[in-house]
Amino acid sequence: MKSLAELRARLDVIDHELLQLVAERQVLGKQIAEVKRSAGQPTRDFRREREVLLRARRDAEALGVSPALAESLLQSLIRGSLTTQEQARVASQGRGSGRSALVIGGRGKMGHWMADFLAAQGFAVTVADPAGEVAGYDYVADWKASDLHHDLIVVATPIRIANDVLAELAERRPQGIVFDIGSLKTPLRSGLDKLRAAGCHVTSVHPMFGPDTELLSGRHVIFIDLGDAAALAEARALFGSTMADLVVMGLDEHDRLIAFVLGLSHALNIAFFTALAESGEAAPRLARMSSTTFDAQLDVATRVAAENPDLYFEIQSLNDYGVESLNALQAAVNRLCRSVHEGDAATFVAMMRQGNEYLRVRQAARDDASR
Repeated sequence: MKSLAELRARLDVIDHELLQLVAERQVLGKQIAEVKRSAGQPTRDFRREREVLLRARRDAEALGVSPALAESLLQSLIRGSLTTQEQARVASQGRGSGRSALVIGGRGKMGHWMADFLAAQGFAVTVADPAGEVAGYDYVADWKASDLHHDLIVVATPIRIANDVLAELAERRPQGIVFDIGSLKTPLRSGLDKLRAAGCHVTSVHPMFGPDTELLSGRHVIFIDLGDAAALAEARALFGSTMADLVVMGLDEHDRLIAFVLGLSHALNIAFFTALAESGEAAPRLARMSSTTFDAQLDVATRVAAENPDLYFEIQSLNDYGVESLNALQAAVNRLCRSVHEGDAATFVAMMRQGNEYLRVRQAARDDASR
């Protein structure tokens, strides 16, 4: 029998060989991306992905490997390949060659993401942020010191000051297209209106993902129609080479939906980890307990707890429509508590069945949209 050291050495060799194959696969992915671009084909092919995953499960079973493991591995490889292809497409079809962009608040997480995204498309990016420089970009501490002779101006500041920035930009009447990337739009209404009244080219954008996102497939970017068709089209075109779902809607509709998409989900997780923290059950004791549902919820709550609390408070408190989702959450929790305290099984069962039906319909709609 081989020694433990010999077995581990063989594992090291296999791991290295696996990585070599991954690297070869990435090269092929880039070549496929070039062929797709030349043929005008979309980056993502869901039918092809399904074929790859089904074949992986069949091959794994024949080799005595867990089909679930094989599918998970191939999904990661497909995601890596898609990321490479999407980044190549963004760079090759970039709209920024010879053009300039100013990112106000570019040192923030999403501001930095926008600066990188625009630079990848060939924009000459300047970051304006009193917090300091961002490596690789021209820099001004105060955007007011800029001549604003940019083709594109992105306001990526915190929501609480973005409206003032938009209003002050309106006074300067920049010639380029202006848009914010705030998570809420109703707090920015007056600033956006002033830009429109000043004759500026303005729209509003909400990238529905975090700054660590690499692949935009399955993500949404929302564009607010403020009546300037040219500005809206230009903002949409910036994301046209990605695989993101591009959605256009009105300002008030956006915040009504965001009250549930962000406000409700954030509030639910804050309530969840607050209940745990104040339960009197020590974290080490709970760490020894596990269930599928608890672990999944704990993973989401952990990510929420690590986010910027000031931003999350803004999302809850500054939305003109935020109270609706919080009231709905409170009503649902109260009804759940009453059903349990009063032994009302019928209400409890009805709540679960209603939720199951709602989520089934939602998933069917998502499946249809991805076809």
